[in-house]
Amino acid sequence: MNRNKIILIISSILAIALIAIIIYLLLTVSSQKAEIAEAQLTNQQLQDNLTMAGELAELNAQFEQHENDAIRLENDTILAKYNAAKSRVEELLAELNSQKIKSAEQIQRLRDEIATLRGLLRHYIAQVDSLGRENAALRQENTEVRAQNEQLTTRVNDITRQNETLNERITLAEKLNVTGVTLTALNKKGKNEKNVTKARQLLVTFTIPQNNSTPVGNKTIYLRITGPEGSLLGAGGSFSFEGQTLQCTAKKTIDYAGDEIAGIKIYWDVNATLNPGDYTVELFADNFRLTSRHFTLKK
Repeated sequence: MNRNKIILIISSILAIALIAIIIYLLLTVSSQKAEIAEAQLTNQQLQDNLTMAGELAELNAQFEQHENDAIRLENDTILAKYNAAKSRVEELLAELNSQKIKSAEQIQRLRDEIATLRGLLRHYIAQVDSLGRENAALRQENTEVRAQNEQLTTRVNDITRQNETLNERITLAEKLNVTGVTLTALNKKGKNEKNVTKARQLLVTFTIPQNNSTPVGNKTIYLRITGPEGSLLGAGGSFSFEGQTLQCTAKKTIDYAGDEIAGIKIYWDVNATLNPGDYTVELFADNFRLTSRHFTLKK
């Protein structure tokens, strides 16, 4: 083998070795680049995972912040949307924590859902604020209506009291008046008797003045005489007064035309010996006590 051939063989071997070394180096560099790219992608995905986890945690905190407002709302539709969105946030958090690395498609899907949920939360908060303003306006309106009703009630009560007072005055104006009431003991001859123990009759006299406000017509005057012992004298019948039934000593019916009637007399026949002391004379008519007077009859 000559020298030129040997040199050619050695050159070919060196060229092949060089080519092999170059190919090896190229493959090594490509592998390293792929590893670096994969590491970079993995780091980016981890960073994306951390970012989305933070966004979901923040979004979940915002939903929880408005949870009490949602519970107080009397709107089932808004409350249902709120609960569904909040549940989805919690599901995404669980999904994100279930695996450390996600594909680009998964990351993009999660980002889209986060954006959608964030928009739903803003919409929900806007509805809550709107309802809150409406409720505040309704509360203000209710307060004003209650105040007006209270004023109206007060006015009605004032008018009612005024009417009651007016009715009382009208009723009192219609009441019969009596003046000059006297109590006299009479003997068996119908003369005045100073010694009450000898009295055979008791005479009550009085005058009814003119009163144009009193309805005219027959008026029954009921007389009650109470003796010193506190017992009612006589049994002249009964009458109604302020929802009760009272006994009377005697009674007399007069025809009242609105003019003065002087010297009206009501007699009571003594049926037992009277004792000296204080006697009370009461006159009633039309469910009114017209007068109550005290007299002392001596022995």
